Amino acid sequence: MRKLILGLLVLMFSLPLHAATLKIATVTPEGSQWMKDMRASAKEIKERTDGRVQIKYYGGGVMGNDQKVLSRIRIGSLQGGAFTPTALAGQYSDLNLYGLPMVFDSEEEATYVRSRLDATLSQGLEKAGYVNFGFAAGGFAVLMSNTPIDSLDDLKGKKVWIPEGDDISRRAMEALSLSPVTLPLTDVLTGLQTGLIDIVAMSPIGALVLQWHTKVKYITELPLVYTLGFMAVDKRAFGKLSANDQAIVREVMSRTYENFDKTNLVDNSGARDALLNTGIESVEVAPEEFDKVRAALMKLNRDMADQGHVDKALFDEMLAYISEYRSSN
Repeated sequence: MRKLILGLLVLMFSLPLHAATLKIATVTPEGSQWMKDMRASAKEIKERTDGRVQIKYYGGGVMGNDQKVLSRIRIGSLQGGAFTPTALAGQYSDLNLYGLPMVFDSEEEATYVRSRLDATLSQGLEKAGYVNFGFAAGGFAVLMSNTPIDSLDDLKGKKVWIPEGDDISRRAMEALSLSPVTLPLTDVLTGLQTGLIDIVAMSPIGALVLQWHTKVKYITELPLVYTLGFMAVDKRAFGKLSANDQAIVREVMSRTYENFDKTNLVDNSGARDALLNTGIESVEVAPEEFDKVRAALMKLNRDMADQGHVDKALFDEMLAYISEYRSSN
């Protein structure tokens, strides 16, 4: 009996204190560089916390769409996920801010604004109950289709994919006379293949990773929507870690997302070249057509800010930074 008790005591004290496994879902395919980098960060966290914190990733969308992932987080079977802003906009609407259509002219302009407002959005996420480690640029979503599109008239009646629960994208596409079709991200490839949808709006790197480029023939050079990715971890689960372990996770993951943010810009440019090398054709939009699209969508953006889809003061602050950038460049 004494040996048994001694053995149990040895086992108890050999176990890491405050041990936790954070289970994180993502649609990013297994084998992608993103998954490799995330697993490398998980390995570093495990080593630096002496095994007290382990991160397990579920890639390729195996945990379902965003709503299923959020439901699993609520009941505790997952502790977090990698998302785009629309997934959590219902809980924190200002995540819609950067994704308002045709707001930014360039990556540099978006980076200038983000250097001033990212911290505000991260704080808002924390207030909504999620720990955030920063945002990673996904590049501009451009229109991809099987017929060339270079004017508003070319868009009329075409079926375009929009993410589930993305009211802003729905209204934007309707403003351009498109017919929105809501599908989970994991069903878009099949939708393109079967003709359920005619057009998708996605960044070049996203189209490559998700293999959507295999089902389209044209890219319309229109910086329609600036895209972002981020990780959100349930604040209750994160709070169960010791203060020291929380600091380690924040340090490692913030560095990882900072690297993603930098490399994604380069990768997205390379992805666009890769798409064109597959035979996909680039379609330029005439300046007068560009101005028509922007006018329609900026009016919509103002309406949505006035209606509370994003905080009006924050929207005006963003526009002021954009104006500041354009006046000095």
